[in-house]
Amino acid sequence: MRDSLARDRTFLANERTFLAYLRTAIMLLASGITLIKLFGDDYALLVLGYVLVPVSIATGLLGYVRFIRMRGKIDNSLET
Repeated sequence: MRDSLARDRTFLANERTFLAYLRTAIMLLASGITLIKLFGDDYALLVLGYVLVPVSIATGLLGYVRFIRMRGKIDNSLET
């Protein structure tokens, strides 16, 4: 029973970490779009907005890749 609960906690922790990456990516995307739309007159804020959009996409992809890799490691450790 304890091993089953430990596995479940590990799976849930991995999912929570992935959701944290997604939450951060969405926040960065929203911030970037806001800077582009509201502060288009200020060059520095416009550049920052255009930088935040690809950073948000990279953050989401990084979170997804880490989630998949960790899920594979968890699955492999359960098989042994």
